[in-house]
Amino acid sequence: MEAPTYSSKQVAEMLGVTPKSIPTELRKDAYGPEDVWELRTTLNKFPPTAGLRRQLFLNFKGGTGKTSLSTSYAWRLAELGYAVLLIDLDSQGHATKCLGYEGEDFEKTLLDVLVRKTPLAQVVQKSTLPNLDFIPSNLSMSTVDLALMPMAGREFKLRNALKDVEAQYDFIVFDAPPSFGLLNLNALMAANDLFVPVLADFLSFHGLKLLFETVQSLEEDLNHVLDHVFIVVNSFNATFKLAKEALEALQTHYPEYLLPTIIRQCTKFAQASSEGRPVFVADPTSKGANDIQAMLDNVLPRLVAAHAAAVKAGTATKAG
Repeated sequence: MEAPTYSSKQVAEMLGVTPKSIPTELRKDAYGPEDVWELRTTLNKFPPTAGLRRQLFLNFKGGTGKTSLSTSYAWRLAELGYAVLLIDLDSQGHATKCLGYEGEDFEKTLLDVLVRKTPLAQVVQKSTLPNLDFIPSNLSMSTVDLALMPMAGREFKLRNALKDVEAQYDFIVFDAPPSFGLLNLNALMAANDLFVPVLADFLSFHGLKLLFETVQSLEEDLNHVLDHVFIVVNSFNATFKLAKEALEALQTHYPEYLLPTIIRQCTKFAQASSEGRPVFVADPTSKGANDIQAMLDNVLPRLVAAHAAAVKAGTATKAG
C-alpha cells in the first residue's frame, strides 16, 4: 500500500487546528505522513494522553468485522497523533493484509517471540505512517497454542514480552482470532480494555455470553480485571427489522458496556479491507470512517479522563 496523501483541510482536522493557523511557509497542496508528523512536531500539536492503553478486539463469534474495525481504529489513532502498535494475532493474517502487507512476506511473527524467545523489537515492522508499527502474522501462528501448552507461566508470555517495547507507544491494539485458546488468553491477560464487535443479530448473544463468562473467570481465577469493556455494534443496517430488534435487546441486556456510537453497514468499508487499505485511506468521508471517528470521540475522552484522575490520585501505573 502506498503512503496516503492528505489535503490541508484533512491535516488541520488531524492536528486540531484551522487550516489558516498553519504557518504559510509550511503549507502544501498535499501532505504525506512524514510531512504531517513533522508539522505536528513543529506546532507541538499532540493529542491528550490516555496513558498506555493495551486494547484487545475480540469476539468468539466469527464474521463480526472485527479486523476491519480494529485496523482502521488503530490507523485513525495514529493519524490523530498517538504512537500505536498493532499486533496481529490471527494466523490468517487479516490485520496484516488490512495494512497493505502479506504475512507470508515476513520471516518472524509473534510465534518467535512467545515460543522462541525472540525480543519483540526484532519482530516489529514499520507501516506507511511514521507512528504506526505492527507485528505481522501468517500461517505459522496456527501452532502457537500447542507450543505454549507445556510452558510455565504460559498465560503471561505476551504481557511479559511487551515490557521491552511498550514505553514507545500510547496504544497497543491486538486483533484476535474468533476462538478461545492460550494465545487469546495471553491477549486478555495483557489487555486493559476489551472491544467486542458484534452484529445486530441474535446469534451474537451466545458469543457475548461466553466471552463475559471468560472475562469473569479471569477476574476470579487469575485476578485480572479489565478497566473497560466496550461492545461495538458493527455493520448495522437500520432498514432490517431484525437488526433493530437485536439492537434493542443489546441495549436492554448490556447497557453499561454498549457504546452509543454504531458502525453502520458501509460497502466502501468492506471494500477497503479487501483491498488491503484502512477505510480512512480508501474513503475518509465514508460512513464507516465517520462512524469510527465517532466511536473514538466517545471512547478517547473517557480514557483521557480516567488517566488524569488516576494521575491526580497517584494511582496511575505504567499501563495507564
